[in-house]
Amino acid sequence: MSSKKLTQDEIDALISSIDKQGSALIGKSGVSEKDVKDFSFGSDDLSLLGDYYALRVINERFARFARSVFQPMLRVQPRISAQLPSVVTFDEYSENAPPFMSLTTSRIDELRGSKMIVIQPEFISALTNAYYGGDVGLKHSPRSEFTSTESRVIEIITDGLNQVLLAAWQDLMPLTFSENTREENLQFASFVDGSETVIVCSFDVQSPKAGEATIDIVYPLQTLKPIAAQLRSRMQSEVIDDDLTWRERLERAVLQIALPMNAQLCKPKVSLRKLLEIEAGDVFPIQIREDLGVLIQGQRLFGADIGEVGGISAITIKRKLSEL
Repeated sequence: MSSKKLTQDEIDALISSIDKQGSALIGKSGVSEKDVKDFSFGSDDLSLLGDYYALRVINERFARFARSVFQPMLRVQPRISAQLPSVVTFDEYSENAPPFMSLTTSRIDELRGSKMIVIQPEFISALTNAYYGGDVGLKHSPRSEFTSTESRVIEIITDGLNQVLLAAWQDLMPLTFSENTREENLQFASFVDGSETVIVCSFDVQSPKAGEATIDIVYPLQTLKPIAAQLRSRMQSEVIDDDLTWRERLERAVLQIALPMNAQLCKPKVSLRKLLEIEAGDVFPIQIREDLGVLIQGQRLFGADIGEVGGISAITIKRKLSEL
């Protein structure tokens, strides 16, 4: 192996040729220093989130699951559809918002951020009237605060929406919501600064008598940035989508199934010869044990004692023999 070192003239010639090639490449591509822009790390670069594919899937699931939250109050299953997420500054969102609304802010522990559920006061009034058996179509009267009854309805609704939102996020990542705070005016909501960018997920709620209403779930962009790669991915469901209302009805129906319950008093033994000679009126002495076997659908599950309650024979369950 040669150990010859480059001379200073050779090094200068090599550097000169590299500079010429770099200048030629810039000239051919048409890129100049004016076309190069500085990138500020931490800026609101919306391209990081792609087309919000995973967020749109989450919103569609939330729209399906949320029907079970409103059905007990409206006594009908409303139609809920998810709109495409929109990206605006918080000031722009506040400009088009009415001064009086239901605002529930929750902290997302895993993302170290927050989200806010916004519900129109007209819809709160309709839900309150329906919940207490009133006219769903009663018009909302403008005012500056919710009544104690409406505040209780807001608590029930937002707790239910938070639960179905957690179920909608489950396939992407499990979340935990904490530190719920409620306000009635965006100016007093401790959410984000006005110049910060937020992602608004809107849902249209339609019911026969309550009319149309809109529910917004607002995420700060900085909250979703840590999972930008996951939001760009084509999320595959590992959990089978289900309808909570259908599942509840199925569970109630299964729990109401009547099963035969038999108490086994004893197990007498008889020879085959005597069995063939049995006639009406024959008596077989038996001895009742203290620990009777209780059979459900032919399977022995409990141990019991025999007794009497109000002149009627009865059994007392003493112990459990096996799991259902």
